[in-house]
Amino acid sequence: MIAKRAQEIKPFIVMDVLERAHAMECEGIHIIHLEVGEPDFDTPQCVKDAACQALEEGHTHYTHSLGNLRLREAICKHYLERYDVSVHPDQVVITSGTSPAMFLIFSALLEKGDEVIISDPHYACYPNFIRFVEGVPVTVPVYEEDGFQYRPEAIEEKITEKTRAIFINSPSNPTGNLLSEGRMRAIAEFSPYIVSDEIYHGLVYEGQEHSILEFTDRAFVLNGFSKLYAMTGLRLGYLIAPRPFVRPIQKMQQNFFISANSVVQIAGIAALEKAGADVARMKNIYNERRQYMVKRLKEIGLGIAVEPTGAFYVFANAKHISPDSYQLAFDILEKAHVGVTPGIDFGDSGEGYLRFSYANSMENIGEGLNRIERYLQDMI
Repeated sequence: MIAKRAQEIKPFIVMDVLERAHAMECEGIHIIHLEVGEPDFDTPQCVKDAACQALEEGHTHYTHSLGNLRLREAICKHYLERYDVSVHPDQVVITSGTSPAMFLIFSALLEKGDEVIISDPHYACYPNFIRFVEGVPVTVPVYEEDGFQYRPEAIEEKITEKTRAIFINSPSNPTGNLLSEGRMRAIAEFSPYIVSDEIYHGLVYEGQEHSILEFTDRAFVLNGFSKLYAMTGLRLGYLIAPRPFVRPIQKMQQNFFISANSVVQIAGIAALEKAGADVARMKNIYNERRQYMVKRLKEIGLGIAVEPTGAFYVFANAKHISPDSYQLAFDILEKAHVGVTPGIDFGDSGEGYLRFSYANSMENIGEGLNRIERYLQDMI
């Protein structure tokens, strides 16, 4: 008999779109991918060189379960220089991407029935992690006219004696919007722990992102190297935890994962210390794409009330085209040969929206949006 948790976990719909797109490509159809949140840039050369050197030098064995000390120190230095917050290396746990980090945090934080407040829309996998450890996701709607930012008073209404954490993500997937400093301060004053997904930090084109650690030490931070450094396949992330949680998390790491990849951890040090110019170059190109995509989506009739300023996504209102974002996304794929992500993947409040990723070349973005424009014209 299949375990209930395995039977009931929801699919990640963007992967359904991607896998159908791949099947179409095998049939010889040219698909333009605007659905996937993965940098199209090559990993910086300094990172690849560090990984190769680590292999040659024999750094191919287990590391400390918390992670390579030099990498943890480099992360602490980064948070001090970037956000003026002091973190001790013993509060940092290196993981194989942020997904294991999320599993470790919620496993340490939640008992059966404990609640975590999340925004709606939200990254599709958040509620699945919470439910998998028998927690309960409690959604708070966020609205397009607010730039999909939390309203602190709406969070406060949902806090109960079972609330263990408030989950924030800024810049956000799927919306690309930032939480303002004022709203983050207000959220930090609530009594539950804050879990802050900061994976898109560094990819901000207007305004300023803030770490939750600037406002409270009752917080867990999720971050990593996949997005900013174009290292998705290398699977390197980390968490920062309040001191009382470190040893329990470490014990789970020892049992379930042992340690993150030793070679990739050394590559992560190079990313933090040497890849600044590469990051700046990629960020400038992302910003050009962002501006172009927002302009073109508006021209072809999709709604964007508040322009996104971070990550590499645009969450566009398509309710006037179809109330069924799932059907619409697959229809666009089949007829226009462009992959986009249906908003329903990100929660009930995402229904009627489509997520577009600009982690693709300007040429492909332009052609993809031209195809969608023709698709919409054919619907009239």
